[in-house]
Amino acid sequence: MEIKGKVHCFFEQSGTFKNEFIKLGIPAEDYDIQNNFGQTDHIIDLFSEIDKAYDGGGISVFDSITKDDLILAFFPCIYFCALSQVAMNWGYTNYKRLTIKEKSDKILERSRNRERFFGLAVKMVTIAEDRNIKLVMENPWSMQTFLKNGNFVKAPTVIDNDRTKRGDYFVKPTAYWFFGFEASNGNTIQITPIEKIKKVINCKQGLHEGLCSEERSMISSDYARNFICDFILGKKQDIGQLSLL
Repeated sequence: MEIKGKVHCFFEQSGTFKNEFIKLGIPAEDYDIQNNFGQTDHIIDLFSEIDKAYDGGGISVFDSITKDDLILAFFPCIYFCALSQVAMNWGYTNYKRLTIKEKSDKILERSRNRERFFGLAVKMVTIAEDRNIKLVMENPWSMQTFLKNGNFVKAPTVIDNDRTKRGDYFVKPTAYWFFGFEASNGNTIQITPIEKIKKVINCKQGLHEGLCSEERSMISSDYARNFICDFILGKKQDIGQLSLL
C-alpha cells in the first residue's frame, strides 16, 4: 500500500515505529498520554479522544486524520492479556491473602475495566471505518487472551507467531487487525542473534528491573521496519538471514 499522507502511531511513546516510517520517507508522529522516552509528539488522552469522536462530543484528534493517512494503534492490552484472564479467578496468586469478598471485588473491578477497554477498542475501529481512515490495531496473541476467543469485531488479519524471525528480541505472538486496506504478504527473514536476546533478558534481573521491564515490552527497530515493509508497504528488502551462532 502507498501511504500518501501521514502515519499516526497511537499509544506509542517509544518512537520505534514512528522513526522507521520516517526513515522510509513517510511522515509519522507518536500519540500517548506519557512521554517517558522524549518521543511523544502529541501528549494526549486517546481514550477521551475516542469517546469524543464516537459520541460526537466535540473536536477530536480524528478530525485532522484523512483517508490518505494511516493509524497504527498499539491498543493497551492490560485487560485483554492472558495474565488478566488469570486474575479473573479466586485462585489468582495475588489474591491469596484476601477474603472471598475482597477477591470478588477485585474480579468485578477488573471485569468493569475490561468492558470499558473493550468498548474503547470497538469505538476506535468504528470511527476509522465510518470515516474511511485506514487503521491497524495491534494486541498480544499468546496463550488465552480475551480477544482470542472471537470476542472482537473480526478475526486478526495477520498473526505473527514468532517475532524473533523478523528481528525482535522475544517470540511474543502478536495479532494485527487491518481495517480499510489489505495487508501485503511479505516474508522478511531476520533471525535475532542470540546474543541480543540474552542481553535483553539478563537486564531484567539487574538493579534496573523497572526500566528493563518497560523495555522488555517494546519492539525492536528491526522488527518495526520488517513489519512495515512486509505487511503495510509491500516493500521487498535486500536483507539476508542472520545466524543464531
